[in-house]
Amino acid sequence: MLGPAVVVVAGLITAWLAIDTDDGLVVGDYYKEGKTINQVLRREQAAADLGLTARVRFEAAGHLLRAHLASSKGATVMPPAIDVLFSHPTRAGADQTVRLQRSPDGDYVGATTPPDAANWFVLLQDPAGAWRLAGRWAAQADSAPLELVAGTSGAGPARVPIDLPPGVPRPSR
Repeated sequence: MLGPAVVVVAGLITAWLAIDTDDGLVVGDYYKEGKTINQVLRREQAAADLGLTARVRFEAAGHLLRAHLASSKGATVMPPAIDVLFSHPTRAGADQTVRLQRSPDGDYVGATTPPDAANWFVLLQDPAGAWRLAGRWAAQADSAPLELVAGTSGAGPARVPIDLPPGVPRPSR
Protein backbone atom coordinates (compact mmCIF):
# COMPACT_ATOMS: atom_id res chain seq x y z
CA MET A 1 0.00 0.00 0.00
CA LEU A 2 2.97 2.33 0.52
CA GLY A 3 3.76 2.60 -3.22
CA PRO A 4 0.28 3.69 -4.38
CA ALA A 5 -0.04 6.05 -1.39
CA VAL A 6 3.22 7.81 -2.34
CA VAL A 7 2.01 8.14 -5.94
CA VAL A 8 -1.31 9.66 -4.81
CA VAL A 9 0.46 12.16 -2.54
CA ALA A 10 2.93 13.07 -5.30
CA GLY A 11 0.03 13.54 -7.73
CA LEU A 12 -1.77 15.86 -5.32
CA ILE A 13 1.39 17.92 -4.78
CA THR A 14 1.93 18.17 -8.55
CA ALA A 15 -1.68 19.27 -9.08
CA TRP A 16 -1.34 21.90 -6.33
CA LEU A 17 1.86 23.28 -7.90
CA ALA A 18 0.28 23.41 -11.35
CA ILE A 19 -2.73 25.35 -10.08
CA ASP A 20 -0.89 27.63 -7.66
CA THR A 21 2.02 28.83 -9.84
CA ASP A 22 1.65 31.35 -12.66
CA ASP A 23 2.81 30.29 -16.10
CA GLY A 24 4.36 33.55 -17.32
CA LEU A 25 5.10 32.17 -20.78
CA VAL A 26 1.47 31.75 -21.81
CA VAL A 27 -0.34 34.84 -23.10
CA GLY A 28 -4.09 34.79 -22.56
CA ASP A 29 -5.04 36.66 -25.73
CA TYR A 30 -2.31 35.76 -28.20
CA TYR A 31 -4.23 37.20 -31.17
CA LYS A 32 -4.41 40.64 -29.57
CA GLU A 33 -0.73 40.40 -28.62
CA GLY A 34 0.11 39.50 -32.22
CA LYS A 35 -1.71 42.57 -33.54
CA THR A 36 0.54 44.84 -31.48
CA ILE A 37 3.65 43.71 -33.35
CA ASN A 38 3.16 46.36 -36.04
CA GLN A 39 2.91 49.07 -33.37
CA VAL A 40 6.16 47.84 -31.81
CA LEU A 41 7.87 47.83 -35.18
CA ARG A 42 6.68 51.41 -35.82
CA ARG A 43 8.09 52.54 -32.48
CA GLU A 44 11.44 50.88 -33.19
CA GLN A 45 11.49 52.45 -36.67
CA ALA A 46 10.74 55.86 -35.13
CA ALA A 47 13.79 55.44 -32.87
CA ALA A 48 15.89 54.51 -35.89
CA ASP A 49 14.59 57.55 -37.82
CA LEU A 50 15.66 59.75 -34.90
CA GLY A 51 19.05 58.01 -34.77
CA LEU A 52 18.70 57.28 -31.06
CA THR A 53 21.38 55.59 -28.98
CA ALA A 54 21.43 55.03 -25.23
CA ARG A 55 23.86 53.94 -22.55
CA VAL A 56 22.23 52.62 -19.35
CA ARG A 57 24.12 51.89 -16.14
CA PHE A 58 23.75 51.60 -12.37
CA GLU A 59 25.64 54.03 -10.13
CA ALA A 60 26.09 54.76 -6.41
CA ALA A 61 26.24 51.15 -5.25
CA GLY A 62 23.38 50.19 -7.55
CA HIS A 63 20.71 52.50 -6.16
CA LEU A 64 20.79 54.99 -9.04
CA LEU A 65 19.91 54.16 -12.64
CA ARG A 66 21.41 56.56 -15.19
CA ALA A 67 20.75 56.65 -18.93
CA HIS A 68 22.48 58.81 -21.49
CA LEU A 69 20.26 59.29 -24.55
CA ALA A 70 21.68 60.77 -27.75
CA SER A 71 20.50 61.33 -31.30
CA SER A 72 22.50 61.43 -34.50
CA LYS A 73 19.89 63.90 -35.80
CA GLY A 74 20.91 67.23 -34.27
CA ALA A 75 17.45 68.82 -33.99
CA THR A 76 15.82 66.01 -31.98
CA VAL A 77 14.02 67.27 -28.88
CA MET A 78 14.54 64.88 -25.97
CA PRO A 79 11.60 64.23 -23.62
CA PRO A 80 11.68 65.45 -20.00
CA ALA A 81 11.39 61.84 -18.76
CA ILE A 82 11.82 58.29 -20.08
CA ASP A 83 10.68 54.90 -18.84
CA VAL A 84 12.96 51.89 -18.44
CA LEU A 85 11.18 48.55 -18.26
CA PHE A 86 13.01 45.51 -16.88
CA SER A 87 11.11 42.46 -18.12
CA HIS A 88 11.97 38.98 -16.88
CA PRO A 89 11.95 36.35 -19.65
CA THR A 90 9.67 33.94 -17.75
CA ARG A 91 8.31 35.59 -14.57
CA ALA A 92 5.93 38.47 -15.28
CA GLY A 93 5.62 39.20 -11.56
CA ALA A 94 9.30 40.20 -11.42
CA ASP A 95 8.96 42.96 -14.07
CA GLN A 96 9.57 46.54 -12.99
CA THR A 97 9.35 49.95 -14.61
CA VAL A 98 11.53 52.89 -13.57
CA ARG A 99 10.74 56.51 -14.55
CA LEU A 100 13.93 58.48 -15.20
CA GLN A 101 13.87 62.30 -15.10
CA ARG A 102 16.13 64.45 -17.21
CA SER A 103 18.87 66.05 -15.09
CA PRO A 104 20.62 69.38 -15.80
CA ASP A 105 23.60 67.54 -17.34
CA GLY A 106 21.28 65.97 -19.95
CA ASP A 107 21.32 62.42 -18.59
CA TYR A 108 18.21 60.69 -17.26
CA VAL A 109 18.37 59.62 -13.61
CA GLY A 110 16.10 57.62 -11.31
CA ALA A 111 16.36 55.81 -7.99
CA THR A 112 15.92 52.05 -8.01
CA THR A 113 17.61 48.86 -6.95
CA PRO A 114 19.01 46.43 -9.51
CA PRO A 115 16.71 43.52 -10.32
CA ASP A 116 17.61 39.97 -9.31
CA ALA A 117 20.44 38.32 -11.20
CA ALA A 118 19.07 37.25 -14.57
CA ASN A 119 19.27 38.12 -18.23
CA TRP A 120 16.58 40.83 -18.49
CA PHE A 121 14.80 42.30 -21.52
CA VAL A 122 15.22 46.06 -21.21
CA LEU A 123 12.98 48.58 -22.97
CA LEU A 124 13.87 52.26 -22.96
CA GLN A 125 10.95 54.37 -24.20
CA ASP A 126 9.40 57.79 -24.05
CA PRO A 127 6.25 58.02 -21.88
CA ALA A 128 4.14 59.04 -24.90
CA GLY A 129 5.00 55.76 -26.66
CA ALA A 130 6.43 57.35 -29.82
CA TRP A 131 9.71 55.39 -29.86
CA ARG A 132 11.54 52.64 -28.01
CA LEU A 133 14.95 51.01 -27.76
CA ALA A 134 15.27 47.36 -26.73
CA GLY A 135 18.05 45.07 -25.59
CA ARG A 136 19.11 42.33 -23.19
CA TRP A 137 21.09 43.02 -20.05
CA ALA A 138 22.31 41.17 -16.99
CA ALA A 139 21.40 44.28 -14.99
CA GLN A 140 23.38 44.35 -11.76
CA ALA A 141 25.13 47.09 -9.82
CA ASP A 142 28.53 45.88 -11.03
CA SER A 143 27.56 44.93 -14.60
CA ALA A 144 28.87 46.68 -17.68
CA PRO A 145 26.63 49.44 -19.10
CA LEU A 146 23.96 48.47 -21.62
CA GLU A 147 24.49 50.03 -25.06
CA LEU A 148 21.29 50.43 -27.11
CA VAL A 149 21.31 51.52 -30.74
CA ALA A 150 18.09 52.09 -32.68
CA GLY A 151 17.58 49.62 -35.50
CA THR A 152 19.61 46.87 -33.81
CA SER A 153 17.09 45.49 -31.35
CA GLY A 154 18.62 42.95 -29.00
CA ALA A 155 15.24 41.88 -27.66
CA GLY A 156 14.61 39.18 -30.21
CA PRO A 157 16.44 35.96 -30.99
CA ALA A 158 19.64 36.23 -32.95
CA ARG A 159 19.26 35.47 -36.62
CA VAL A 160 22.11 33.27 -37.76
CA PRO A 161 22.31 32.15 -41.40
CA ILE A 162 22.37 28.41 -41.82
CA ASP A 163 24.07 26.40 -44.55
CA LEU A 164 21.62 24.19 -46.39
CA PRO A 165 22.63 21.02 -48.20
CA PRO A 166 23.00 21.33 -51.99
CA GLY A 167 19.66 21.22 -53.80
CA VAL A 168 17.57 22.29 -50.79
CA PRO A 169 15.82 25.61 -51.49
CA ARG A 170 15.85 28.41 -48.91
CA PRO A 171 12.48 28.97 -47.22
CA SER A 172 10.59 32.07 -48.37
CA ARG A 173 9.62 34.76 -45.89
